[in-house]
Amino acid sequence: MTELVHLGVAAGVATITLDSPANRNALSAEVRGDLAAHLATAIDDDSIRVIVLGHSGPVFCAGLDLKEVAAGGADRAVGEIAAVLERIWTSPTPVVAALAGPARAGGVGLLAAADVVVAALDVTFAFTEVRLGVTPAVISATLLPRMLPHAAHELFLTGEVFDAARAAAIGLVNSAVPAERLDAEVRRYVDALLLAAPGAVASTKQLLRSSIAEELSRLGALSAASFAGDEAREGMLAFAEKRPPQWAAPTGAPADGRSS
Repeated sequence: MTELVHLGVAAGVATITLDSPANRNALSAEVRGDLAAHLATAIDDDSIRVIVLGHSGPVFCAGLDLKEVAAGGADRAVGEIAAVLERIWTSPTPVVAALAGPARAGGVGLLAAADVVVAALDVTFAFTEVRLGVTPAVISATLLPRMLPHAAHELFLTGEVFDAARAAAIGLVNSAVPAERLDAEVRRYVDALLLAAPGAVASTKQLLRSSIAEELSRLGALSAASFAGDEAREGMLAFAEKRPPQWAAPTGAPADGRSS
């Protein structure tokens, strides 16, 4: 089977690249497995001082593989994503996420687990879960500590698309730069992290980040229940059939649902 996530190591920096562009780097079982394995390799290697999480293709990550979930893989997917998020969150080795393309749903939760996030200015983000009839439960464990509360309320509840400039303003992204400067900006953060003592970095991460294991377990149960619900089934069917779900009001309809 072709590897869908790659690991490269050079001069103390591990680069982990999502490489499943055919499905927009969605978090399929294969992607989750490869990603978890490469994270373990990089984190367990004392010679690696920084991990860079990037992607091939035009999309960073589209979130869960909905075809896989619709076929009955929600429980497994939720558990494995939670494990990946916790591994990044608790990694003693700092993780820098580099986005040249959009992130949606679980893909946004993935980048939020990193210590530093750099995005090109034309990158967009959205929490599309509510529009599919599900709850952004597991990913909230990494997102809520980063984001301004009022922005989380708005964007989680509406599912609207927002750009990298706003992502930086609400704390989701550390730096939003023109696409041509993305690599240089990532390198700037990597070089700064390489100047720090690895033991001090690890202990500082412990200082900055409390454990989310218990929270992920609770949220995982909520997420699995959400995917098993009637709204999720309708939402994923509508997505597959490229139509609005039954609950979606026509654009421009009165907010109270009454005709004018």
